[in-house]
Amino acid sequence: MNYPVLFSRLQDPRPIVISGPSGVGKGTLIQRLFDTHPDTFGFTVSHTTREPRPGEVEGVAYFFVSPADFSTLCSQGAFVEHAFFSGNYYGTSKITVDDQASKGLVALLDIEMQGVKQMKANASIDARYVFVKPPSLESLEQRLRGRGTESEEEVQRRLAQARVELEYADSQGAFDKVLVNDDVERAYKELEGFVFGLP
Repeated sequence: MNYPVLFSRLQDPRPIVISGPSGVGKGTLIQRLFDTHPDTFGFTVSHTTREPRPGEVEGVAYFFVSPADFSTLCSQGAFVEHAFFSGNYYGTSKITVDDQASKGLVALLDIEMQGVKQMKANASIDARYVFVKPPSLESLEQRLRGRGTESEEEVQRRLAQARVELEYADSQGAFDKVLVNDDVERAYKELEGFVFGLP
């Protein structure tokens, strides 16, 4: 079902933070928002100290930096949030968020739990928070293994982190919206409805 009139204008211009365990399908849902509403959202490209995966492009997937450069950016207060996750540092720079607003776009942030906590603790940041849950930990494990990009140790580390994130998501007031990605089409419609304030 399409809502062309309702979707012609986003009523709430605050940044949208989308979080959830690694492998839950956040990227797919975010890309769908961009594809469906190309002139509404702007993606904030994060910095990371991890190595690029095959096919990832510098400045598109991430800004890939050394641990030393990341530390320098932290000390300069360049990030609205940053976190150490699964052996690497990740951070969203203030500039990337401001750039989207200056273009008249709503900033979309894909960040981990630590970053969500930092942003929520910062009174100067007013955002909307969405958490994407897997149908089960078993299904999440299947997705992670299906990607074929992580070692067994990495899969186990990500699953352990997922348990922590799911517990946090269930705490009162942690997120404005929690949705289960058991079906991409249904999950996307639920996300789209929340973003655009549909009943």
